[in-house]
Amino acid sequence: MKKNIKKRSECPISSSLDLFGDKWSLLIIRDLVFSGLHFYNEFLESGEGIATNILSDRLKKLEENGFITSEKYEHQKTKKLYQLTEKGIGLIPILIEMIAWGFQNDETLLIPEERISILDRIWNDKDTLIKDIAESVRSFNNKNFC
Repeated sequence: MKKNIKKRSECPISSSLDLFGDKWSLLIIRDLVFSGLHFYNEFLESGEGIATNILSDRLKKLEENGFITSEKYEHQKTKKLYQLTEKGIGLIPILIEMIAWGFQNDETLLIPEERISILDRIWNDKDTLIKDIAESVRSFNNKNFC
């Protein structure tokens, strides 16, 4: 099912970006991880303004590259349920680093009171935080860690 992706180089950063690196793909993964979104319309309405054709393309690309799976939703067969695979869950440390970097380097970002504890965990207990987030994704009990 995985398509062959033409590599620009043998650089692992470049290769990673080829697989998941555009902003829309990362935002979809963010929504799966931190917001517990699982349906097409939920991603569409997440507030980022993604176009329907882009969303469809990125979901397909993420599935082809093994980051997500989709299956018919048992309660409504016309809907697809999207879930992260273990490969997708493996991106959580990258997302955590992006959160930390974003707060460190963009002083216009507001840090609501409820996010201060998350930042504290990023700085002081990152490994446990990553394990907690991964477990919440695996158990479909996503908490808004972001």
